[in-house]
Amino acid sequence: MKYLIVGLGNIGDEYRNTRHNIGFMVLDALAKASNIIFTDKRYGEVSSFSLKGRQLILLKPSTYMNLSGNAVRYWMQQEKIPIENLLIVADDLSLPLGSLRLKGKGSDGGHNGLKHIATILGTQTYARLRFGIGNDFPKGGQIDYVLGHFSPEDQTVLQERLSIAGEIIKSFCLAGLNITMNQYNNK
Repeated sequence: MKYLIVGLGNIGDEYRNTRHNIGFMVLDALAKASNIIFTDKRYGEVSSFSLKGRQLILLKPSTYMNLSGNAVRYWMQQEKIPIENLLIVADDLSLPLGSLRLKGKGSDGGHNGLKHIATILGTQTYARLRFGIGNDFPKGGQIDYVLGHFSPEDQTVLQERLSIAGEIIKSFCLAGLNITMNQYNNK
């Protein structure tokens, strides 16, 4: 069985390690823990590894956030991955820093990457792992906050939470959506 795990973010040095790129950071941490590297391919950087008979294909789209659906659709078709084996990892302003929530469907919550994926796939019924980035910004400061870097204090929280996000991804592929939600969403 194949799974497509997509970490959302923007390419380019100016976006590296910004809050909006937490999806890339989660996949980078999972790849490092799995001793694999990413390779430039069509529509993004791709890597894969096997986990107890399942193939996990990790994708960091190169389409920029607002066009993420193009990369998702291409790799789903290329690898013949059904929508129930798709997991999107994205930042979420409405969750406190480091909070992790797995859901099987939902609105885009104003997230342009999720919005484009739903438009391209024609549904909002796909699994997503929402990684809280907090919302400690003044009125009108959302864009600067989302595209800003984590503070040194935030980095301490992030390291542990990136590892747990990797555990959630593996559990999603091995145990399924519902068991994984029950196990991790209350922590």
